[in-house]
Amino acid sequence: MTLGWGGLARLCLANAAIGGLAALPVNLFNRLMTVELAWPALLPGFLVALHYAVQISRPFWGHRSDTKGGRTPFILGGIAVVGVGLVMAAWAIATPLSPQVAIAVWILAYALIGFGIGAAGTSFLALLATASPDAQKGAVATFAWLMLIAGAIISSIGAGIALKPYSPERLMLVVPAVAVIAWALSYIATVGVEKRLGAVPAPSEPALRPALRATWADPAARAFTGFVFLSILAFYLSELVLEPFAGHVHGLTPDASTRLSGGKDGASLIGMLAAGALSSFGLGNLRGWAVTGCIISALGLVGLGAGLPLLPFTVVLGFGNGLFVVGAIGSMMRLAAAQEGATGTRMGVFGAAQAIAAGLAGLIATGTLDLARLALPDGAAYAVVFGLEAVLFIAAALVAVRILHHPATPQLQPGE
Repeated sequence: MTLGWGGLARLCLANAAIGGLAALPVNLFNRLMTVELAWPALLPGFLVALHYAVQISRPFWGHRSDTKGGRTPFILGGIAVVGVGLVMAAWAIATPLSPQVAIAVWILAYALIGFGIGAAGTSFLALLATASPDAQKGAVATFAWLMLIAGAIISSIGAGIALKPYSPERLMLVVPAVAVIAWALSYIATVGVEKRLGAVPAPSEPALRPALRATWADPAARAFTGFVFLSILAFYLSELVLEPFAGHVHGLTPDASTRLSGGKDGASLIGMLAAGALSSFGLGNLRGWAVTGCIISALGLVGLGAGLPLLPFTVVLGFGNGLFVVGAIGSMMRLAAAQEGATGTRMGVFGAAQAIAAGLAGLIATGTLDLARLALPDGAAYAVVFGLEAVLFIAAALVAVRILHHPATPQLQPGE
């Protein structure tokens, strides 16, 4: 049994909650540590890399949700763990602590955030893959990603407004409120859904290692895992440097730079809608729009690095990012659901590749920035990072073109 569009839309509220929570450590906390607390950019880079590194556990969570016969407990429990981690991280930012204690608290907090996102995100996507009709998986995947971005937009802009004027006390009011709202939204999204769908199919492999070997033996799954890794490495390289760039080079305040991130996410939302709409009218296919998105993203990064106006080229970057993700998420949904009883495991493998790439991207970006700032003015140092990301986006576009014609990778038709 599958859900209609009303049920699928309600279920995707859980993804909006995940997106809203995930935006805070990457955007707001990164800015506060780097600018207000004057820590090196490598510290939040390491912490975000840690939260991605622990998401290597995604195949475990996906396989557990396969074998336990239910995804909802992993979604709600994971989001609760993320909320605890966010409150801990905010407390260590707002409270005067010794550097050693603050770093220890942040390490624990970001590890919890990563475990929670891994459990909730993998289980949500596995549930969505089984709840949606096969013919609509592309459209459903696009909608789910739109909800993820919408959650990040609302969280970023809402937190930015609530934090104005910024103070540690205000931070400790805003972050717990966001965590509670996200969990409540997830409960509304998932309550009773699995009872309507029926039991999760029995796992094709009851043990984790054989399940992973079976997934890796599938040429389509293996090829797509490699593409996910390279493309996400490019996609996330600017995540940890955009808000500090706005503060160091353009002098924006924390609330203004947080709103800038929300604006970038809003442009991504428009890009996704454009790609989906144009594809549905037969104007290109989703993989083609992914390639176009990589090229447009590279142009936005070149503009930012060249010192051109901040807002327009941030919007260009966001719009290109939106075009890029639509094709990839549709393929991920279809490949994950291709083998009954292994949906969670496959989604976990793809998610682990994404997490590893995103974590490496944070370390590469922040490490490169810190080294460049030792020898170059701030504007030129940030230009080095943006230039590197632009090159990676062009490389990802070339790989996407090759995969488009790769026999091991299923083709997406317009509108899928």
